[in-house]
Amino acid sequence: MPSVPFQQLHDSMLEQLGRDIVGGVLAPGTTISADEVATRYDVSRTVIREVVRVLESLGLASVRRRVGITILGSEHWNSLDPNVIRWQLAGPDRFEQLSILSELRSGIEPLAARLAATRATPEQCGALTAAVIGMSATSRAADTDAYLGHDSDFHRTLLAASGNPMLRAMSQIVVEILEGRTRHSLMPHEADPEAIHLHGVVASAIQAGDADAAEAAMRSIVAESAEAVETMRESPEPPPHL
Repeated sequence: MPSVPFQQLHDSMLEQLGRDIVGGVLAPGTTISADEVATRYDVSRTVIREVVRVLESLGLASVRRRVGITILGSEHWNSLDPNVIRWQLAGPDRFEQLSILSELRSGIEPLAARLAATRATPEQCGALTAAVIGMSATSRAADTDAYLGHDSDFHRTLLAASGNPMLRAMSQIVVEILEGRTRHSLMPHEADPEAIHLHGVVASAIQAGDADAAEAAMRSIVAESAEAVETMRESPEPPPHL
């Protein structure tokens, strides 16, 4: 199945080039040809051509005839794309990016919790509660995929339960943040009980239709998460996760 290795090469090359651009290995303004890229990364021009098309769509590069591939600065990037977020969290400015993303979360998740208190379906309320139970059950291994899965389910369900399609579309961004902290060893081994408690408060408030309580608890989660990011800049040990 020739399409399988091509897709693997494509995905691997996209990840490598994306990280190199976002991480500054390929500086803004750098111009290179497809042949140079193919030689540098030891892949075919066909793979490079397809990868560059994706990079163009993300605002990381532009292609012009007789000029080649030009690397673009961050002002051109689609900063809300999960790929770009993942590459930024893998780069040297990880903590700055986490701080920026915390500001974004403070604008969308408390609002989503407020809206969910009046719009969530019984199934979504059940999913939120199940996610909190799952987080509690795996809290002694908060730096594992099991805990991450439950945590991601909670936030993904919360944004969907808002009933607002624009907020729901932000769910992958939030999940990318959570995945980034786990991927880059920025999670504690054991979760803070207060973090799980606050998630439980949000779930209970939404089920009870208490918009004020749901928004306040979610705001506390995001605020504490932002403080944790600042603490991580100086502390070698990851702070409790919220």
